[in-house]
Amino acid sequence: MILVTGATGKVGREVVRQLASTGVPVRALVRDPVAASVIRLPGVEIVTGDLARRETLGPALAGIERVFLLTPADRDMLTYDGNVADASVAAGVKRIVKVSVAGGPDSGTQIGRWHWSGEKKVESTGLDFTFLRPNLYMQQALVYARSIAMAGTFSAPLGTGAVALVDARDVAAVAVRALTEAGHSRQIYDLTGPEAITFDEMADAIGEATGRSVSYVHVAPEFALKQMLSDGVPRWLADDMLVLFASFREGYGAAVSDTVERVTGRPAGTFRQFAADYASVFRDGR
Repeated sequence: MILVTGATGKVGREVVRQLASTGVPVRALVRDPVAASVIRLPGVEIVTGDLARRETLGPALAGIERVFLLTPADRDMLTYDGNVADASVAAGVKRIVKVSVAGGPDSGTQIGRWHWSGEKKVESTGLDFTFLRPNLYMQQALVYARSIAMAGTFSAPLGTGAVALVDARDVAAVAVRALTEAGHSRQIYDLTGPEAITFDEMADAIGEATGRSVSYVHVAPEFALKQMLSDGVPRWLADDMLVLFASFREGYGAAVSDTVERVTGRPAGTFRQFAADYASVFRDGR
């Protein structure tokens, strides 16, 4: 039996779906039962719990051997990682597969430092582990869908920097292998797509998929900050995003890894394929 946290998010729901499709017993942890409608599939058990309250995790972990750990971008994410790690030890869990990010103790982003601390917490338990460090998700482009549908444009402070975007579905596929196979013990996997592309090339791919003219507009970081804050993004997270985009402008997101293909046995998906799969979202803006 495998427990999936973050089960209704872009990666977690794919992990649930892919595990269920192979007949592996899955227990999905959700905080809001209403949101669980997207993962109500044959063979999937839904349980409620809160990563912030360790006492709610014991029942969810009963009989569980392996845990998929994905915490939300939150100031308390290290607490969430710690609660799951400690509760997993108490429940007799054998392996944790954690979604993290590239970074370390000297990361320029708070999220990078927090994830590194979360990795160290999991490692300190003595449990078997696999850490997944995806690059920017292709699904992040979906936040631009409304602007693309309405105006045929989208903006970001990326300049001409190229990024090796990765499809969340591929990250989930690697997670499923790490959860169900041997050979992934104490591994750290950097996950990217098969190529680094600029946002201008992203716009071309979306335009090709939708049959419409789509263009990317570079904006100053100050403008992007105001836009994120007006959209309700917390200031600390907006600041982290600006640091991330600055690193991408300087080429730090362009390195390509073949890990997806090595682990899953098939090539990582391209952004062009992603755009084709989500063409209706980009056309309709929802």
